[in-house]
Amino acid sequence: LLLDEPLLGLSPMMQHLLVDAIKGLKARSGITVVISEQFARPVLPMIDFGYIIENGMLTLTGTGAELMDNPEVKAAYFGI
Repeated sequence: LLLDEPLLGLSPMMQHLLVDAIKGLKARSGITVVISEQFARPVLPMIDFGYIIENGMLTLTGTGAELMDNPEVKAAYFGI
């Protein structure tokens, strides 16, 4: 399943519901889900592996947990 910016334009509550639906679909069916998303915070906790692309260049890779713990990701996407 390929999803391009599925959270764009959704309220935080709807984003949460959609992320839960995607996780449930993935768990039930075992399908691979590829997501292109600019809103990293709701998506990173559910991914098995991710890629951060900036200005057309691959800058970081890792599991969702690794990316969430990365200082560069925290600064760019979480404002930390």
